Amino acid sequence: MTRLLRLVLILAVGLGLSSCSTNFQTYTGAAVTQIQVHKAERKMYLLHGTEVLETYDIALGFTPAGHKQIEGDGKTPEGLYYITHRNPRSSFYLSLGISYPNDQDRAAAAALGKPPGGDIFIHGGPRGPITRADWTAGCISVTDRQMEVVYSLVKPGTPIWILK
Repeated sequence: MTRLLRLVLILAVGLGLSSCSTNFQTYTGAAVTQIQVHKAERKMYLLHGTEVLETYDIALGFTPAGHKQIEGDGKTPEGLYYITHRNPRSSFYLSLGISYPNDQDRAAAAALGKPPGGDIFIHGGPRGPITRADWTAGCISVTDRQMEVVYSLVKPGTPIWILK
């Protein structure tokens, strides 16, 4: 293969990869050191230390009051969890995984003879219309545009406090 052909191929691949990476916002400001979700207020706060960087109105699980106990209960968990991963190919636009269930959640569900459920995320909106305020199966939802910002700000390992 000639050097010119090799150079053209390298440039084509590089341009193709760089165009994929521009789909998501980048952020260079203060790091998000924690997330707080206040279920009763339907608010999510992204914080750096004690400083609130961003505030969002949220939707929750279809039965939002109380801590998630078992699969299918429609509740959003409560307590300290962590962001586990970023999912750019989510069914709900973009999403950030939450570390539910933890060991205590699994034990509590097992005591009830039920599975604890899982796949709890912060994510964008559904593909179809929203028919009620709290519509998720237990996740935390913001608009797609807001999710682009959240996705750019929050990294795996970030603690998330989900409060009543």
